[in-house]
Amino acid sequence: MSRVSLKIVGASGQGINSIGEIAAKALKRSGFCVFGYREYPSLIKGGHAGYQLDISGDMLESTETKVNAVVALDHHGLERNLSDLKPGGMMIHSTPNWTFQKEQQELTSRLSLSVIELPINSVLAELKAKPIMANVILTAFVWAVMGQDVETLKKMVGERIAKKKPLLEANMNCIDAGFALKEKFPDLSVTMPKPNRKWKDHLLITGSKALGLGAVHAGVRVYAGYPMTPSSPLLTYIASIQNQTGMVIKQAEDEITAAQMVSGAMFAGARALTATSGGGFDLMSETLSLNGILENPTVFILAQRPGPGTGLPTWTAQADLLMASYAAHGEFTRCVMAVSGTDGFGLMNEAFNIAEQYQISVIVLIDKQIAEALYTVNAFDQKSAKLKRGLVSAEKLKSLKSADRYDASIPDGISLRWLPGTSAEQYAAQGDEHSADGSVDESSENASAQVAKRMRKKEKLMAELPEPELWTAGSEKRLAVSNDDSLLDVLLVGWGSTKSVVLDVLKSSSLTAHSSQLKIGYLHFTYLCPLKTTRFEALAKKAKKIILVEGNYQGQLGLLLRQQTGIEIENKILKYDGRPFFYDELNQKISELIKTKKQ
Repeated sequence: MSRVSLKIVGASGQGINSIGEIAAKALKRSGFCVFGYREYPSLIKGGHAGYQLDISGDMLESTETKVNAVVALDHHGLERNLSDLKPGGMMIHSTPNWTFQKEQQELTSRLSLSVIELPINSVLAELKAKPIMANVILTAFVWAVMGQDVETLKKMVGERIAKKKPLLEANMNCIDAGFALKEKFPDLSVTMPKPNRKWKDHLLITGSKALGLGAVHAGVRVYAGYPMTPSSPLLTYIASIQNQTGMVIKQAEDEITAAQMVSGAMFAGARALTATSGGGFDLMSETLSLNGILENPTVFILAQRPGPGTGLPTWTAQADLLMASYAAHGEFTRCVMAVSGTDGFGLMNEAFNIAEQYQISVIVLIDKQIAEALYTVNAFDQKSAKLKRGLVSAEKLKSLKSADRYDASIPDGISLRWLPGTSAEQYAAQGDEHSADGSVDESSENASAQVAKRMRKKEKLMAELPEPELWTAGSEKRLAVSNDDSLLDVLLVGWGSTKSVVLDVLKSSSLTAHSSQLKIGYLHFTYLCPLKTTRFEALAKKAKKIILVEGNYQGQLGLLLRQQTGIEIENKILKYDGRPFFYDELNQKISELIKTKKQ
């Protein structure tokens, strides 16, 4: 894979995000696959932030640690990000008369780095433009350095501010000024990958927007939530399209209220959704348990970030798998699934189908990396999804008895479900242990029967959930889902956002010097509770080496697999510093483990 990486750094509030998004969209229109990655501190304004774009003519869904060019909007970028450059890379800045420390000067010399100071202040004075417009000049300069067409950039910027004519004219002048500055550096350039026209028709979208569109496609009519990074982008996006969708959006006063509102809406028959992060999910767990005994379908999105406590609220993690699998008191069936990128669009409908058919809560895991990363993807399939509500037919309503609702004798544990207000018999829905019609019944026999009934759903759900996907490279080194469970030299195992970077690594010819002789597969778990282990066990018996890749300290998926199979995955690549796995970093770690003898 041929890729080029660009990083824009500065203080929060300097427009870094806007520059990154404009550049990403313009690059996609120029025929490139783009992946965008954000880093920012937990401050409203200030602190050091960055937006990185990885660019290729091939499919890519990850970011790398080193970049070809850094655009520093303030002096902190010069101090902190010089070491982010690859050999031969360039640092572009506008801090007058900057002098590096001795160590940085040595680094610049050793890596043959170019440091370009642009006279942005004098250009702004000449244009009579505001200081914030420096971003546009720098963007245009970098765009010219990458050898891209000025009209593409102008069109992209023009679309963004088309209704603000004075601002539009100022932006166009700044773009021209940026290109004019490039003419003073005729030998300065970044060698771009070969473009591919197919990317022009792809979507450029964050994981949060994919989830939001998936919720709309799944028929969600109510969204209630309380802002909490990194779930907030989903609330923001769904609220922004409220007029088009007609969805009821409610910012509740806290996470407890949001969970209760969604539960009530689902009980009444509307598909409803809430999203939160770890601390908010703690508060929602009592409502999760209530829905367990009510057998009321609900869907929760849990956007992971590092904890405990406030932790690193604007960074990423995969550390809430155990919480999602076990949070809330008592025993009842639930389903936990994990989004790996923009697949959240399709998984949203699956989540609601499972919730309503089995009358259980479904917890959808994402993380900050997925929520805010910018992906280049095909247009979503809007035709094949089927809504499965799990409701009795209108013809059967009048023949129902109250005792049908929680009938403990049902073999699969899934009771008949009907909505309040219909012509069917009434029943009690409350949080005490109850008999078949919902009346309080604390007898030993009834308690055992009802617990067993609710847990039998797990057996049926387990049987119907798909096995984890095995990704392998075919004869042409193209990755595809495989049904071949024959001998693997190396079996990688992971879930969630790990998938994107692992697949990018598997596509790399530089994975290992021996990669052409090795058969390497990646087993990806989308459904994590109940956890299907049959395929994992079969592959683990044959694989010469198994490597677990997770964004947490304990290897939580590995713990669940060992709990159910007794198989201990000795080789682990674990990360828990708030950052995602980077392409080059993971490539190196996997290569090192492959070269070592089997433990």
